[in-house]
Amino acid sequence: MDCGIARGLNLSNPRVISPVILKFGVYLMKDVLEICCGLDIHRDTVVACLLKGSIDGLPSKEIRTFSTLLPGLEELKTWLEEEKCYHVAMESTGVYWQPVNAILECAFDGNMVIIVANARHMKNVPGKKTDIKDSEWIATLLRAGLLNGSFIPSQKTRELRELTRYRKSLTEEFSSHKNRVEKYLQSCGFKLSTFLTDIFGVSGRAIINHLAKYGEINPDTVQLYVKGRARIKTEDIKIAVNGKMNKHQMDFLNILLSHLDESEVRVNCIDLKIEEALESFRTQLNKIDGIPGINIVAAASIIAEIGVEMKHFKTSDHICSWAGLAPGNNESAGKKKAHE
Repeated sequence: MDCGIARGLNLSNPRVISPVILKFGVYLMKDVLEICCGLDIHRDTVVACLLKGSIDGLPSKEIRTFSTLLPGLEELKTWLEEEKCYHVAMESTGVYWQPVNAILECAFDGNMVIIVANARHMKNVPGKKTDIKDSEWIATLLRAGLLNGSFIPSQKTRELRELTRYRKSLTEEFSSHKNRVEKYLQSCGFKLSTFLTDIFGVSGRAIINHLAKYGEINPDTVQLYVKGRARIKTEDIKIAVNGKMNKHQMDFLNILLSHLDESEVRVNCIDLKIEEALESFRTQLNKIDGIPGINIVAAASIIAEIGVEMKHFKTSDHICSWAGLAPGNNESAGKKKAHE
């Protein structure tokens, strides 16, 4: 074997799929599928390479290009069904593979075997790179049974995942906007956060709303707004808000508060959607929620990320590694290297 090709294939790494070698036009491996298809997916096009033939001989090859618009994807699905191709593989490239997967997972009444593989596990030999060569390489690896698919949860789980991940983004935005309001009050000379743990609680929000409306607040009014345990700090709070806003500051504070309220409404709306989606996972949700330290929100996120079918993970070690909870190991010649 040519040493340059061997180095390019990275044979020392068992995770990189690279034992398929072309030498003098002969495949040096054993095929396991008679019909299969490799897809090289881009934003606007999908290049498909269909390999068909006896597993003991060289397969015939047909390459077609399809649009990623819905009619093009439907045409791809129809073509694969006509060719009786039950096995398809593609790279997990950005989000472009998702609409392709959504169309093909309905093929043959849901019986098509679709492998979405990690791109670094199907590295090609060095040389000129084209979309056609990429699709043929994917098909060749699939025909030899050398591809391991990534974990793709069911449609209901994927829908729940979209909701929980969006909720995470909204709550981060909500927290960020709270900090923005607090910093603006500080810049205007109001030190509420010095004496109130949560300035957006009942007492704090009432005082902030009053400032946004009138620009100032007198000590007697502060005493009316302070509730609960915050009453023991009433005198300190009176001093902390003993200032005055001009018209611009009042207007800008109202804009910030309006945005904050809108963000809260969006979070509440997504919570309702998540609650509806969780009805399909009520049994699993109750079991996870019963674990000390895990609430409904965390339980929903766990289900959304790992699903409810544990057959995708061989052992507990696999699922911990997949979830990013297992420490990495980078050792060479007896020396452990720090991760960057």
